[in-house]
Amino acid sequence: MDTEALKRATGYRAAEYVRSGMVVGLGSGSTARYATLRIAELLRERTLQDIVAIPTSEATAELAREGGIPLTTLEEQPAIDLTIDGADEVDPQLNLIKGLGGAQLREKIVAYASRREIIVVDESKLVQRLGSQAPVPVEVIRFGLRSTQAALERTEAAVTLRLRNGEPFITDEGNYILDCRYTPYIDNPPALAAALKTIPGVVEHGLFLGMAQAVVVASPNGVRVIEK
Repeated sequence: MDTEALKRATGYRAAEYVRSGMVVGLGSGSTARYATLRIAELLRERTLQDIVAIPTSEATAELAREGGIPLTTLEEQPAIDLTIDGADEVDPQLNLIKGLGGAQLREKIVAYASRREIIVVDESKLVQRLGSQAPVPVEVIRFGLRSTQAALERTEAAVTLRLRNGEPFITDEGNYILDCRYTPYIDNPPALAAALKTIPGVVEHGLFLGMAQAVVVASPNGVRVIEK
C-alpha cells in the first residue's frame, strides 16, 4: 500500500470506534482527515446516526461541513465521547507530541474534554523517547515574544519562530508558535510540561501526556492498534 492508502486505512479503522449518538471530536492532520471523511460517509449511508462533532481546527470544520457532519461546540456539548486525532510522536506509554500542524491549543482543549482519545499515525511517528524526532510546538502570544523565547531557551531548547511563506505562522487563535527542539530527546516530559506552563506568554504546548487511550498505527504490514 502507498502512503495515502495507509493513511486512509488507518483513518477508516479509527472511525470504527464511533457509534451512533456520540459527540465526536474531529482532529487535524492528514491521517485524521481520513477519519473525518469516513464518518461523513457512514452518516450518508445512515450506518451512523445522530452524530454531532467538535472540530479541532478551522480546516477540519470546513472539511466536516463539506461532508455533511453536524457541528456543535464545547459550550453546547462540554463532554465529548470520543476524539480521533493525529500526532507527531508517540512513545511506548502513549504520550504524544502534537502541534506541527499548528492546532495544538484546540486539540488539547478537545482532548481534555474527551472520555476517549484515539490517535492515528504512521509507524514513523513511534519513538522510544519524546523529542527524538519532533520539536515541541509552543503556542505563545505575540506581546513579549523575545522575552518568552528567552525563557523557553532556559529550558535547554533550541527555539525557532515558525514561519509560513516567510511570515510568522498564525494559529486559529491568532497566536505565534515557537518550535522547541530538545537534543537528543526530552529527558523528563512531565517536568518539562510543568515548566513550560509557568512561563508568562505561553498559551499552550504540544506535550500531550496521559491523554491517549489507543493508537491506530499504519505500517507496510497493515494497520494495528496499540491500547493501554
